[in-house]
Amino acid sequence: MSQQRPFLILLALVGGLFACGGFLVWWLPSIGLSAIHPRLPYWFGLAVLTLVAVIVGGLLLLALSMVTGRDLFVFPQLRGIVIRYLMPAVIAIGAVMRLDRDALQRCFIHLNNQLVCSRNPRVPADRVMILLPHCLQLFDCSIKVTGDVDKCARCGRCDIGDLATLAKERGVGLAVATGGTLARKLLMEKRPRLVIAVACERDLASGIRDAYPLPVIGVFNTRPEGPCFNTRIDIEAVRQALDAHVVSA
Repeated sequence: MSQQRPFLILLALVGGLFACGGFLVWWLPSIGLSAIHPRLPYWFGLAVLTLVAVIVGGLLLLALSMVTGRDLFVFPQLRGIVIRYLMPAVIAIGAVMRLDRDALQRCFIHLNNQLVCSRNPRVPADRVMILLPHCLQLFDCSIKVTGDVDKCARCGRCDIGDLATLAKERGVGLAVATGGTLARKLLMEKRPRLVIAVACERDLASGIRDAYPLPVIGVFNTRPEGPCFNTRIDIEAVRQALDAHVVSA
C-alpha cells in the first residue's frame, strides 16, 4: 500500500483537475450560449457533466480496484477507457509534476495484472503466448532468435534458453519482438487469448494499452547493464503466471 499511496494521491488530484476543468468548460461558454437559446447552457452543461462523471467515476473505480484487489469495472467499455486513455493521461500529468514516470508505469502495470488476475482466466496452453523483448539476448550473440526462438543454442549465457525450455514444457507459444510493431503483428497472427509479456515499464505500459481488450500479464525485466542491453528476467515470475492461468493440454 505504501507504494500505491503516491499513485492514489495522484488519481485524486487528476480527478479534481478534471472536475474543475469541466466546470470551467461549462461556465465560460455558458455566458454566450444563453444569448443563443436560454436552455442551451443546460444542455451543454449536461453533456460536460456526463463526460466528467465518466472520467472521475473511472478514476474512482481505478483507485478502489487498487485498494481492494478486485476488478470493480462492471462495464468492459469503462475499463477500456481507463486503460487506454485515462491511465496514459494520469502518467503524463504525473510526469509534468516531476513524479517518477517509471514508478507510475509500474503502478499501472501492477494494477493491470491485478485486474487480469482477479478475473481468473483459465486458458488452454496453445492459446497462450510468452512475448519477450530482443534485449534479453546478449548483444554479441551470433544467433538471432527474433522470429524463431528454436534457433537458440541454449548456452545459458542469457535467459532466452531457459524461457524457451519452459515454454516447450508447458506447450505455450514463445516469441521475441524487436519492438511494438512486430509485437502487434505477432499478436494478430497468433491470436492468443492470454499474453505474458516481459519488458521494461515503458514498453509494457504501451503494449498493454495497444493490446486491450486482450488480457496481458506484465513481467518486468531487470537491467543490470542499463536499459535495452543484456537485460534479465525472473523466470519464476513467468512460471507462476503459467501455473495460475494456463490449462495444461
